[in-house]
Amino acid sequence: MEMQNLVFTGNLKGHSDKVKSVAFSPDGQKLASGSDDKTIKIWNSRGELLTLKGHGESSWFEGKVSSVAFSPDGKTLASGSDDKTIKLWDVSTGKEICTFTGHEEMVYSVAFSPDGKTLASGSKDKKVKLWSLDLSKELYELPGHTDDVLCVAFSSDGQILASSGAGNDKSIKLWNLSQQKILTLTGHSDWFGGIHSVAFSPNSKILASGSNDKSIKLWDVNTGKEIRTINAHSECIYSVGFSPDGNILASASQDKTVKLWQVDTGREIAAYTVCDNTVYSVTFNPNFKILASGNSDKTISLIPYSS
Repeated sequence: MEMQNLVFTGNLKGHSDKVKSVAFSPDGQKLASGSDDKTIKIWNSRGELLTLKGHGESSWFEGKVSSVAFSPDGKTLASGSDDKTIKLWDVSTGKEICTFTGHEEMVYSVAFSPDGKTLASGSKDKKVKLWSLDLSKELYELPGHTDDVLCVAFSSDGQILASSGAGNDKSIKLWNLSQQKILTLTGHSDWFGGIHSVAFSPNSKILASGSNDKSIKLWDVNTGKEIRTINAHSECIYSVGFSPDGNILASASQDKTVKLWQVDTGREIAAYTVCDNTVYSVTFNPNFKILASGNSDKTISLIPYSS
């Protein structure tokens, strides 16, 4: 399929429960979604391509998919689940490649390093783990959080891993993986839900965080200092993400909306009511001016936007 022929519009329907995570492939041609219905779906402009099943096969109450992420080459998809596992999938066939086990509680978030050799995961067991894709095994663990680790994200050069904590932790940690240094960012105020999402700007100079305290914070990655607070939503923020050019930030909230913000000013650009309840995930297409959101009403919203 030629790139210029790709058009994502409207809502995608097919999941039978809440859609907790959405991710575009690096070329923008495919969209992956993970749901509480224990499945992952891969879509293109024509509709649903594949349904991936495997999480929670041995349990009727576990298997909800909380996070999906494409590898940098787009050939592999990672998924994290409340069955305590991470699975890798072949995107072209939908077949399971392998399963990583080691977390003692549900896996909230997974992220590939930019070179595609390492996968990071954050879990309810308060741990951040790094996994080798070449060796198909755990490399090491990053201890330090005192509550659930809700999100992990790599910088564009792969040198820094950001992780965010829940509950009493309510901190962000920047792990310099080559220098083995940790920078801890504090400032979000809510003690109950914590910081659900962190995202690096494309140049990795800014980190955005979205919290249960209803605010977005922008941080200077080099110094750890807060740049700006945006009092963004009327309810909890579950997801934040930067546009490919780094000028726009998107946020998804329990208040039913996806909002767009000008990064350099904090000004609200647009607001979209996409469902009748919580919006759990938001992501930008890397090559087309389209946003995707994962919604509590079992749908995925596809939203055209302008700079």
